[in-house]
Amino acid sequence: MKASEKAVLARFLDTASDWLRDGYALHKEEYSFTDDDPPPSPPPLPLAYLVDESGGESLEAIAAEIAGCTSCGLGKTRTNAVPGEGPEHPLVMVIGEGPGADEDASGRPFVGKAGQLLDKMLAAIGLSRDRNCYIANVVKCRPPENRDPAPEEIAACASYLETQIRLLKPKAILCAGRVAAQFILSTGEGINRLRGRFGEYPAAVAIEKTGTLQSDGMIPVPVLPTYHPSAILRDESLKRPAFEDLKLLMVKLAAMDKAYAGECRPLLEKYAAQDPAFSEQVREYLD
Repeated sequence: MKASEKAVLARFLDTASDWLRDGYALHKEEYSFTDDDPPPSPPPLPLAYLVDESGGESLEAIAAEIAGCTSCGLGKTRTNAVPGEGPEHPLVMVIGEGPGADEDASGRPFVGKAGQLLDKMLAAIGLSRDRNCYIANVVKCRPPENRDPAPEEIAACASYLETQIRLLKPKAILCAGRVAAQFILSTGEGINRLRGRFGEYPAAVAIEKTGTLQSDGMIPVPVLPTYHPSAILRDESLKRPAFEDLKLLMVKLAAMDKAYAGECRPLLEKYAAQDPAFSEQVREYLD
């Protein structure tokens, strides 16, 4: 059975189980329709149904589901969905809020002016979307006029992003901007308070629901929020604190991955020579 056929079956079973559990009357308004008035699009599929034709989960299967998704209004206004791009086993996953006009036109994440700045920011600490970074967004379709995605739009895309994180298994997550940071860390704090310090995904709020952060078998991943590149383009005073955030990430990655520490030794030495405080942080990697 193809992934698309499994998707249709999954949606049918989800709807049928709702009716069997709660009764048709509770869902009559939600599911009733005529030939001239098609039913609303279903919510995103459960993670178990995001599979390839061999029966295993894959990034390609998720991308295919995203391409055909109309679970919220953004699916009706997009030109292209933007699943994400990068290597399958990245050192870092970069998450933004949503595609802009250039991304909507191309189907690729962070390709406009903000994307060009993001590439420079990543290169400053030895990272690249071609080699060791996977780049994605909280929502996979462009919100009109580049507005913030609405809660229902974020909810419609949540399972896609969560599955991508689980499959990619990044060693760290870099959240670009408030929307991504708040979603990944399950918080309402603003970006000025969140940036410059690490959190974890899955967020600690999961403890209240399940008693453990690893209920799905996933080891918590360190998360560092920083300013969105588009915000830096609007306000250059944010460039310095964003760079300090990136250096924090650099130290964290060096501690987690010896190969990365070796590759980035010239950058570590350069920044250590410029900043005595940073020099103390990276002394063990330079000795």
